[in-house]
Parts: sequence; structure tokens; C-alpha cells
Amino acid sequence: MKLHNSKYFKPIRKHLRNHSTAAEATLWKMLKKSQVGGYKFRRQHSIDKFIVDFFCYELMLAIELDGEPHADFNSIARDENRDKKLAEFGVTVLRYENRWVYEYPDVIKEDILDFGANKGR
Repeated sequence: MKLHNSKYFKPIRKHLRNHSTAAEATLWKMLKKSQVGGYKFRRQHSIDKFIVDFFCYELMLAIELDGEPHADFNSIARDENRDKKLAEFGVTVLRYENRWVYEYPDVIKEDILDFGANKGR
């Protein structure tokens, strides 16, 4: 099981971090330095052959932000398959549309805290 950051994906992860979307940058401000429930999140973390936007190893929780490109049928199906593969590694994926970062940030925080409470921290 490859839950660690693969060296193979390092340049891609770095590029994604340096060219993050506005929504990703905003969510990172909320998640960094263990500000939500004391949980440590990483940005652009690779798990097997996938790179997730945010990952908390303690919770085995990935957070993905989806913009317009994820709205069509093919992208939705691809995301569902990706989430199933990540679940095989014991990773749960929470997905939010980019706009949720601005409109409902407290919902995202509460979802993380609820997930952590249900994990039996």
C-alpha cells in the first residue's frame, strides 16, 4: 500500500501546489497548521497513482475540490472510480464544489470534525 508521497510524483505535486486554484489556496489557509480539530493535512498528496488535493493521514481522509471540469458525466464517473480505488486503501474522500469553500466553509470544517469524531479519535 502506497500512502506516502511517491518521489515519482514529486514534480507534479510541486507544480500543483505552486499553481493551486483560488479555492484550494483558500481551503489550505483553513486547514494548514492543524487548525481544524488539530488534524494535520497535507496539500497535493500522492496515494498510489493518485494525487489528492488535501490528505489527513490520521483520519485517512482526502478532500477534493471540484470545479467546472468535474461537472460532466464522464468526469463524475471517473471521480467515482477514483474514490472507490482510494477506498481500497482505506481512504475516504470528501468532495466539494469550489464555491463551497467560500459559501459554506463552516460546513467543510464540521464535516471534518464529524468524520474525526466518528473515527473514534
